[in-house]
Amino acid sequence: MNWLSNLARPGLQKKKSEEEKRETPDNLWVKDPITGELIFRAELEAADWVTPSGFHMRIGPEPRFKQLFDDAAWQKVTLPRTPDDPLKFKGDTKYTDALKKNRAKVGRDDTMAAAYGQIGGVRTVILVQDFDFMGGSLGVAAGEAFIAAAETAVKRKAALVVVTASGGARMQEGILSLMQMPRTTLAVQSLKESGLPYVVVLSDPTTGGVTASYAMLGDVQIAEPGALIGFAGPRVIEQTIRQKLPEGFQRSEYLLDKGMVDMVVDRRQLKETLSRVLGILMHKRVQAVKDDGALELSQIATDSAETRTGVRGRKGANGKQARPKAAE
Repeated sequence: MNWLSNLARPGLQKKKSEEEKRETPDNLWVKDPITGELIFRAELEAADWVTPSGFHMRIGPEPRFKQLFDDAAWQKVTLPRTPDDPLKFKGDTKYTDALKKNRAKVGRDDTMAAAYGQIGGVRTVILVQDFDFMGGSLGVAAGEAFIAAAETAVKRKAALVVVTASGGARMQEGILSLMQMPRTTLAVQSLKESGLPYVVVLSDPTTGGVTASYAMLGDVQIAEPGALIGFAGPRVIEQTIRQKLPEGFQRSEYLLDKGMVDMVVDRRQLKETLSRVLGILMHKRVQAVKDDGALELSQIATDSAETRTGVRGRKGANGKQARPKAAE
């Protein structure tokens, strides 16, 4: 064999074997939406998907469970299966086809996922709404999942933590989607009647019928920094009232200032904050009821201040500081 045997003709390259090919993952780097900086995926995951600029990226149920549960250990809560297309919706895209596509993308039947474990030693059920599944839209399956999570919490005498992320009701299910608002509200009431805490973590975005129901009914409302929280979007509001909205309107920090949320907590401090809040609500509840019938949010605010999270009391209509809402 001479050197001519390895000579490749112009315009042609020798085909590499499978062993010689180097495969590079196409998702090795993630772009920061604010700065445009490329971030190594492993580093971003280690930082709970918070970029160096402080932007909180949207994440699904599994990263949430891994971050929040003690020792990253949990048991999945089985959620009921519901009819795929109850109203036989007709549109440009078949609803059943959209469901199949989204199920393949996220690897589950619908937007909700629930699990049972412990946070700071407190028995807790966590329900996470995944925005990647049809924008986290609220449909029959999501409503049934919420009720199942609440029933599991009551059965296990555990707290319920719900992480919301939704664009609103699912239009393909029409009135059935809107019916989930009162149904989930009744599920929240069952938790309160059982004396169990219900804590809501508002992530970006939380809008529409979700905001108008279970997202704003928590004993404690915790928001992630910069999250969009509201009913209608800011563009729709501006077009309706024909006025320019204030800077940061409907963002977490704005709502904290107006008393609509109790805390704005960095995701990297979320577990510590939840541990404190749930510890107070679960373990001091009996003593608080004996003393004055309620556990005030002022106690939570005092303890949570050590975690360097923003806490402010709710403001009354006259703009003065109002007495913090009591956990029922």
